[in-house]
Amino acid sequence: MHEYDDAVLNCFVENQLKLLPEKVADNIDEAEAFLEECMAVVVDSIDEVWEYFDEEGMDLEGQNKEDIAMAPEVFEVGDGRYLIVES
Repeated sequence: MHEYDDAVLNCFVENQLKLLPEKVADNIDEAEAFLEECMAVVVDSIDEVWEYFDEEGMDLEGQNKEDIAMAPEVFEVGDGRYLIVES
């Protein structure tokens, strides 16, 4: 089971339409339930986002870290951490 703090949950609630066509969470409780179901991951840096996608087998050739940070499934929490949501 994953634990998501308020910063992560609020980031998802505020930015979920970056990834999804419609809202799935109106509050942090709904966000937490959705993120747990998706097994979303919180990492501490953009380098760890890169490592995550590399380990998942994503083709990163020709991409840079800025491209990865702009991916729809990547949410910048605002404190150096990133939330990765694969829906």
